[in-house]
Amino acid sequence: MSSDTTFPQNAQSNLRRFTLLLSGEDALDEQGKEDRPIKGLPHERFLLGDLVPIAPVLLMGQSSQEVNPNQEIACLQPIHLHATRDHLILMNQNQIDLTETESSQLLKTALPFIEEDFQSPILFQDKHYWFIPAGPFASLASYSVDQAHGRNIDWWMPRDTHEAGIAKRWRKLQNEIQMLWHIDTVNEEREQRGLLSINSLWISGIGKLNDIQAPVAIMQSKQIYGEHPLLTGLAKYLSIPHHTSVRNEVLAGAFAWLKQPETIWPQLNKALTDKDLDELLIIDFLNGKTRERIFTARDLYKKSWAFWKKAEPLSWKEIISS
Repeated sequence: MSSDTTFPQNAQSNLRRFTLLLSGEDALDEQGKEDRPIKGLPHERFLLGDLVPIAPVLLMGQSSQEVNPNQEIACLQPIHLHATRDHLILMNQNQIDLTETESSQLLKTALPFIEEDFQSPILFQDKHYWFIPAGPFASLASYSVDQAHGRNIDWWMPRDTHEAGIAKRWRKLQNEIQMLWHIDTVNEEREQRGLLSINSLWISGIGKLNDIQAPVAIMQSKQIYGEHPLLTGLAKYLSIPHHTSVRNEVLAGAFAWLKQPETIWPQLNKALTDKDLDELLIIDFLNGKTRERIFTARDLYKKSWAFWKKAEPLSWKEIISS
């Protein structure tokens, strides 16, 4: 039978365990209890700690350059804000079909304004992410595109923390860039192709590597699996081997966060059945709260009072909903 209780790590040291992290969503009823959103999605807070320093971890995961562990880094992303009748909605990055060339051109247009206000040069750029020392914007409370997309941005705009006027300064820069991009040839050409305009710039992930508070489940793992650049950077920071896809020969002691976790279920099921693994730890977020459940080989089948019938195996859907 699955368990919600995780035994002390030293008691588990000899067990061959595979840990699987599932992505979580905000518990919206919790968001209203404060005067600002809770920073980070549940799995982001689990991986990095409550300060959620996403930007420097992404930078480590996407570049080969050294990152000063004490330097506050910000992540800038070109985005599309969709106008409804009475508010703006942030579109996710995978909805805007941005090319490398378009991203570079937009950055080139905005670069003098960005570097003047941030008082630093860009550290690294790729199609979706531009990284820069946070400088005067280091104290902003900001929220990732992954967390804020599809929602009214009024609630998710960066906010002042201990220094007043910083959010206003950011909005001024954001507005200047919006006006520049409105007349940019990139958007003219995108409009001709029927694509969404790139009409704003988003800031998020502000923090430093020394803000990371990684969980024991990942710090003591022997192997990290997953496609997200956040995992790539975290694995590099923790000096733990990392692969984007799961390797069957290295399951015991591994930690995985996958886009489609259901695809690995047959593999894990077989490893438990064949006693290649002693247990599977699934970490998910029920109503935004961390939940840890352990499954062993005996938990893989439906319980039935009809003892003479062959037990039916549980499906992935049944496993995660139990």
